Amino acid sequence: MPIRPGPRNLITDVDGISVGNAHSSSVRSGVTVVLPDKRALAACDVRGGAPGTRETDALDPSCLVDAVDGLVLSGGSVYGLEAMSGAVAWLGARGRGFSLAGGNTPVSPVVPGAILFDLPNGGDKGWGETPPYRAWGMEACANVARDFDLGNVGAGMGAMAGNLKGGLGSASALDGDLQIGALIAVNAFGSAVIPGTGQFWAAPYELAAEFGGRGWPAAHPSASEAEPFAGSRFDIAPLAPGGNTTIGIVATNAALTKAEATRIAIMAQDGLGRALRPIHSHVDGDVLFVLATGKVELAAAPLDRLMQLMRIGSIAADCVARAAARGVYAAADLGDAVSYRSKFPESAPS
Repeated sequence: MPIRPGPRNLITDVDGISVGNAHSSSVRSGVTVVLPDKRALAACDVRGGAPGTRETDALDPSCLVDAVDGLVLSGGSVYGLEAMSGAVAWLGARGRGFSLAGGNTPVSPVVPGAILFDLPNGGDKGWGETPPYRAWGMEACANVARDFDLGNVGAGMGAMAGNLKGGLGSASALDGDLQIGALIAVNAFGSAVIPGTGQFWAAPYELAAEFGGRGWPAAHPSASEAEPFAGSRFDIAPLAPGGNTTIGIVATNAALTKAEATRIAIMAQDGLGRALRPIHSHVDGDVLFVLATGKVELAAAPLDRLMQLMRIGSIAADCVARAAARGVYAAADLGDAVSYRSKFPESAPS
């Protein structure tokens, strides 16, 4: 059976996964939360040279934490780390979290997350001593659902993708009983579009014209011959450390160990390399999480299990590439930030 998108073509095609968003168009920033119905195993891989994260060390296979209660993607640079605190407060108030002590001791929700840098995008950042991210973390938790919008929402509200408006993207794939999905907030230094064309670098991985169906250009210069920064953030603004970052989450219904999920996260990072050029630079803080709900057991035989794991990782990387392109494709103009569909209005495949 061929691999195909799920019915929503969203990360929520993985059973037991919900997504919530909170944002402000005037602030030009926001927060995205992913909540599993039940605590789920998680892992992460950090590739960018300027990451901003919370509780990622706890996801190391050698550490105690074996499951998380949620994951958060946030704008706002260091201020956005408070979004995880908001999610923790919301979950803890509902008794959702890690507990060893029992009795009347409060639970400890485990909510890792990552941030992207959207501070210089022209929005109203005059929040003084009360940045909105903690409140947005709680609001996003309250908004979780199976269906959600893409583009200028949540952590993608104020994002850029090179010299185009970035956004929140998602995609899914069904492979027999296995469900795999990706959720990506694209705020990359690099470009999602092949220089001199309106085609996405991720075009070979597109399913069902999910980001315009324009395909691969009939002819284009060798990527190595092109200006390395063509279409990147460098085209519109001075190079600023910490000024970028693509962050995201891969979810699957497979039952994985923490070590296996970590390797899936490493493989899935290749999807960013398929969709954005350049990637994992000194000024990007790229982070990918993996969330495994454990509803489908993999093979017991070591070789069969290994083949299944490699297949999941490969499909996950394709989902990441597709989700990144969908985030840029779905984005709308915001202030001076020009969207893909404004710059390349032709919708017919080339």
